[in-house]
Amino acid sequence: MPGRVDITSVGQRTSWIDVPRDCDFTIFNIPFGVFRAQDGTSKCCSAIGNFVIDLSVISGAGYFDEAGIPKEVFGSGTLNNLIALGKERTNKIRTRLIELLSEDNVELKSRQDIVSKALIPMQTVSMQMPLTIGDYTDFYSSKEHASNIGSLLRDPNNPLLPNWRHLPVAYHGRVSSIVISGTPVIRPSGQFKRLPTDSSPVFGPTERLDYELEMAFVIGRNSDVGEPIPIGKAEEYIFGFLLFNDWSARDIQSWEYAPLGPFLSKNFMSSVSPWIVTTEAMAPFRVRGPEPEVQLLPYLQTEGELNYDIRLDVELRTGQGASRHLSTGNFRHMYWNSAQQLAHHTITGCNVRIGDLMASGTISGPEENASGCLMELTRNGQTPIQLHDGSIRTFLLDGDTVIMRAHGQKEHIRVGFGEVTGTVSAFR
Repeated sequence: MPGRVDITSVGQRTSWIDVPRDCDFTIFNIPFGVFRAQDGTSKCCSAIGNFVIDLSVISGAGYFDEAGIPKEVFGSGTLNNLIALGKERTNKIRTRLIELLSEDNVELKSRQDIVSKALIPMQTVSMQMPLTIGDYTDFYSSKEHASNIGSLLRDPNNPLLPNWRHLPVAYHGRVSSIVISGTPVIRPSGQFKRLPTDSSPVFGPTERLDYELEMAFVIGRNSDVGEPIPIGKAEEYIFGFLLFNDWSARDIQSWEYAPLGPFLSKNFMSSVSPWIVTTEAMAPFRVRGPEPEVQLLPYLQTEGELNYDIRLDVELRTGQGASRHLSTGNFRHMYWNSAQQLAHHTITGCNVRIGDLMASGTISGPEENASGCLMELTRNGQTPIQLHDGSIRTFLLDGDTVIMRAHGQKEHIRVGFGEVTGTVSAFR
């Protein structure tokens, strides 16, 4: 096998595959996903430009043989078995693909019989849930978000609870209702008070349905019960990231959350993007995060660049075709980074397993238009948003579609996450 391609040496060069300007799936990315093939099977894939790469075809042609990658892992309907190979081997898959797709490499380009089977137009395939998720935890790690919510619901002068600056707050979520992008969002019903002064709750479909802009990281390595993952080794357990929308029923949440936190207001659905972007692809966008405002306990102390400069955008489209760009934020502002989240999660000896998902919590930023949910943007419904057709929103209506996008850009290097979308439908 020819020498490996160092991604930092690819420079301004491109792939022999046409990659449109501002495309998320450049040669610097090479994410992993699962698609449904024409024969009805689900297979592991990657992406370049507007094409899905069928990894089972590439493997079947022998291009991964020297890396020692078992061919059968690409034919399963989940990435779990591939991730279980370990980062050393999944990195070999990614760098081999970069090598094969580089513009001056003819190994694959000259084999049009293989290319015609391996590269499938993205618009012709159905992307599937990429993982079998065992457990899911949702953090609350954006200081801007926590402060905005605390100001609305508690004390504007002291919005953060005493523990927030000392530990990454989180709750355990529901795996069964995590769905792939594009799955309709059925409006949930539950108990809530229409007014805080009401003496009793009512029951019905939520009247304050909201989205939450999040990123989530995927666990890529098992740990043992009773063995915490130290901060210095946390990233060895993180395979990659995807976009995450944690749909929320704010009225149900405000009634149920004390004393144990969210339950029915969160368990009805969360949506994920179909592509997992590896930590290796995200490496060019590493930055330092915010400085801690208190002295952290040793197990949470970090050094270096552990945050990521990833732009995040949210768009709303109505059933009548009106649209509005709602916010632009950045993942770099997270007060608690993924290494701290994982170290804290496991400090008790709680084990993690391949495929587990850890969501960041709503991502907001210091800028005025960087709020990650409607509750912040509309100040809990007090300041409606006007769309381009003149209609207004405080929270989501039936027929509304929320589209989230994310990408990193550093000079000529662009790496994106695709989209996570969901359209609200009426309660059944």
